[in-house]
Amino acid sequence: MDLATLIGLVGAFAFVIMAMVQGGDATIFISAPSALIVILGSLFVVMMKFNLMQFLGSVKIAAKAFAFRLDRPEALIEQSVTMADSARKGGFLALEEAEVSNAFMRKAIALLVDGHDAETVRSTLNKDIGLTMERHSLGIDVFRKLGEVAPAMGMIGTLIGLVAMLNNMEDPKTIGPAMAIALLTTLYGAIIANMVALPIADKLELRMQEEMLNRRLILDAVLAIQDGQNPRVIEAFLKNYLREKQRVIETTED
Repeated sequence: MDLATLIGLVGAFAFVIMAMVQGGDATIFISAPSALIVILGSLFVVMMKFNLMQFLGSVKIAAKAFAFRLDRPEALIEQSVTMADSARKGGFLALEEAEVSNAFMRKAIALLVDGHDAETVRSTLNKDIGLTMERHSLGIDVFRKLGEVAPAMGMIGTLIGLVAMLNNMEDPKTIGPAMAIALLTTLYGAIIANMVALPIADKLELRMQEEMLNRRLILDAVLAIQDGQNPRVIEAFLKNYLREKQRVIETTED
């Protein structure tokens, strides 16, 4: 579970709801027609921009903003060095016995064990990285589009409410409540865009960057193992993927 995403989402809604409650009757901020226009309307408009499978698939991708297990680069480097040492002593077939939890690394090691040349390994893994990035980018794009559409649907709802209000100007007492309801759609659109859709899109982009960094680290590690480089050389090379502060800490510990 990603605590930053969860705490941020809950905290943002908590303060907004608190402000509503402090203003008096919080029920005045509830409008079923406004919610239907903004929420369902936005979803259907975004669906028009993609095919059905892409749209539905984005829901699964969105889960990575809340629950996503990512291997630490330090752990991947340590495991790569261990496998490099095993490969130098027992050949690539010795890597079959290695316990690898990372699916991409398992695929890479399988290519080595099967005896593929460096170019085949590189092209196969790069293709995997590219396709994975495309899938992640698609999910990010869906939520960015939702962030663009929701405020627009809120404005449409507001205009509908204003038209209905102006059509009933005979009774001045209805103008205030009608205006409030009309403005709720704008509020709902802003909330969906700025507190849900766009933050999720940004978090998914961060997840994609972190995963791509790990996969490029694994690609370089596997190619170095295949090239028969010294494990210590491989370790020093792969530590370039760490932040400078982490590299200093790791070197000091060594």
